Amino acid sequence: MTDDMTAVFREELRDLLDSLERGLLDLTSNPDDPSLINQVFRDLHTVKGSGAMFGFTELAAFIHNFETFFENVRSGKLKITAEIIRLSLAARDQIPGLVDGTPDPEGQRDAILAAVAALMPGAAPAVTTETDAAGRSDTEYEDESDVLSVALAASQATNRLTFRFAGDALGLGAQPEIILDELRGLGATGIVASVDDVPTLDALPVDQCMFAWSMDIPASVTEAQIEDVFIFAEADWSIEAPADADDDASGYDFNLDDFAAPSAPVVAQAQAPAPVAPTPAPTVPAPQAAVASKPAAAADHPNAAQAAQAATIRVAAERLDALMDSVGELVIVEARLTELARQSRDSALITTAEQITRLAAGLRDATMTMRMVPMRSLVARFRRLVMDLSASLGKPVTFSVLGEDTELDKTVIEKLADPLVHILRNALDHGMETIAERQTAGKSQNGVVELSAEHSGAEVLIRVRDDGRGMDPERIRAKAIALGMISADATLTQQQILSLVFEAGFSTASSVTELSGRGVGMDVVRRTIESLRGQIEIDSTIGKGTTVTLRLPLTLAIIEGLLIEVAGEKYTLPMASVHEIVELPAEKSVAKRGGDFLDIRGSFVPFLRLRQLFDCQGEHTTEQNVVIVQSGTARVGIVVDRIVGTNQTVIKQMSKLHSSVRAVSGATILGDGSVALILDVGHLITTGRVSPTETNKEAAA
Repeated sequence: MTDDMTAVFREELRDLLDSLERGLLDLTSNPDDPSLINQVFRDLHTVKGSGAMFGFTELAAFIHNFETFFENVRSGKLKITAEIIRLSLAARDQIPGLVDGTPDPEGQRDAILAAVAALMPGAAPAVTTETDAAGRSDTEYEDESDVLSVALAASQATNRLTFRFAGDALGLGAQPEIILDELRGLGATGIVASVDDVPTLDALPVDQCMFAWSMDIPASVTEAQIEDVFIFAEADWSIEAPADADDDASGYDFNLDDFAAPSAPVVAQAQAPAPVAPTPAPTVPAPQAAVASKPAAAADHPNAAQAAQAATIRVAAERLDALMDSVGELVIVEARLTELARQSRDSALITTAEQITRLAAGLRDATMTMRMVPMRSLVARFRRLVMDLSASLGKPVTFSVLGEDTELDKTVIEKLADPLVHILRNALDHGMETIAERQTAGKSQNGVVELSAEHSGAEVLIRVRDDGRGMDPERIRAKAIALGMISADATLTQQQILSLVFEAGFSTASSVTELSGRGVGMDVVRRTIESLRGQIEIDSTIGKGTTVTLRLPLTLAIIEGLLIEVAGEKYTLPMASVHEIVELPAEKSVAKRGGDFLDIRGSFVPFLRLRQLFDCQGEHTTEQNVVIVQSGTARVGIVVDRIVGTNQTVIKQMSKLHSSVRAVSGATILGDGSVALILDVGHLITTGRVSPTETNKEAAA
């Protein structure tokens, strides 16, 4: 097996594990949903089959036990319980280690299998029995011959299964030995290969299998189980009862592994299974009539789904990044061509530039769409996190997710995971009360944590809301004063006080736990969100809960920008943040000592002057404009010398030397080859709403 093929398997495995975990977590709230049970079963079967095909035999043997376990769930012989979900999630966590060949010195995998064996239908209960003079209980056997005699004493009804690969199955990768191993795992015996249709060597097709096989299969094996065996191979198969079968016979499937030695507990049954040996299915009546021949394609895989899968192609993220970089360079060249065409006034060149502009815009939009990833890809890990934290803290929580289909740029999604983990941990550890505290407050025993995502213009709003105890501004203020973060006479709004939790080293926890209390989590959240050109807001009410809102751009690559000019230098503002543009009134042209405000339709809006913010020399010679930028409900005006126009802005990251300049979030290259800095709207809004004009210079540093 080549390294490339193994890499493909590992990539597919990640998706399968996400789907498996998502299905298991969904079963916690819908334990009787047959579609979810079938999804989990199919994921397990696919992991096992793919693992065996790529040579991961230990993985296949481990998963086979759980596949058999969920077959009992699917057939209604077992009901989903919290313990089953817990064991299944624990098994799911072991799969990456089995693929990587990680040893299991503590025997966790054997312990999981032992617990599964104890939950299987017909598992022997651990009971105390009378013993005879030889020390043997009435439920134990002296040696393996006793076990064999019991097994042989039971009648075992079988059906006759025959199958043949269809068409060019071998050319498409079908491997008969894997199919036969899986059928043996179901209890198939007496396997016979038919060579009646095998032609002479010179006429033998290399991509077709000319063999047919027949075998005895336990009557307890269902049609669905056989269909699952052929899920990866096109084959025609049929199963029928033997002609002399007794209509009243009942089939029993025995496995010697089910009968332990005298001193072996149930654990031993799961510790040393055959490589792919299944846990036997419970007894069911033998079928009363023959089953018609069936193709390998099951009803669970309709043609529409197959067509959809065929229309999907997996592309490495690095290739998408390279494509996005090339599109960005194309946009810059297109802007340069448009500028040259405008200067030359050549109609043919102008027409060509317009055509290239349209093509570049279409390519840009298509490329950005390919990079968009739904929030769903993150949700599963958060549901698992909340479930585990709820159990460890003893705080029952109902976790809901809204807007799973909301899409963001893949880079944003990748960097968003850690901040959301910190926020959810704080919501449960700090924000949520204990059961006793909630009852005293007249709340329901189960707390509520909600994660939602929605589009708002060119932004995505992600909110984490809880109905816990809320944040106490006075307590936060007192802690900040004690830590020396603010002075005792400082005048701060409630929003500014709540924002202190994002300062490094700040924590109101009375003790340090394994989850929180060191004052580093929310600081990391703020830095990460700011690195994504986003903003974070907190709204909290004592006794009712807290809402943390993340405002993030849809993409970090190309945006629509408003080009402005200040003291001869050009800057860019993201158009998504531009609310309106007004003229600066004559009476406001001279800066006051205090803060400046504009009266816009009866609403006072603070504004700041970029000339002062950037310490520009000289005086402006034209009428100035005010660009009103908005984020959420916060608005601030930015005084500029001239509005140049709009353009496609390819975002280039600033160097580490400029990382401390908080008023700038990036740079772009204009059509004439010059560089324009991209202004950080979030920082400008904070500066304009908090700092008076004369201190703007320090705020920009």
